[in-house]
Amino acid sequence: MDFLGLFNYWVVVILMMVGLYIVIAHKNLVKKLIGINIFQTSIFILFISMGKVTGGTAPILSEANPVYSSPLPHVLILTAIVVGISTTALGLAIVIRIYHAYGTVEDDEIQRELSD
Repeated sequence: MDFLGLFNYWVVVILMMVGLYIVIAHKNLVKKLIGINIFQTSIFILFISMGKVTGGTAPILSEANPVYSSPLPHVLILTAIVVGISTTALGLAIVIRIYHAYGTVEDDEIQRELSD
């Protein structure tokens, strides 16, 4: 099996695991948002890697080029990037509101204050 040919997929798996580790291990809400963004980026790379067709050309139908790459994954990822940026902005706005309400962005301290 050609592991170098699967390099994109190895990068996806590593980025997924790094993002998941950051979300689980860190208690800081900003770091959790960064972990979610890293995980999301790995999904983008996965979709773009799957959309590549070996020997494919631009999606212009002609007799000379019967194999072409579908632009649909790339269009979906552009939409997902816009949605990801807006949800990150919303998440950061919520973190700012939490900071103003509780004086911290650490999950443990917020839970401790809520239980008191």
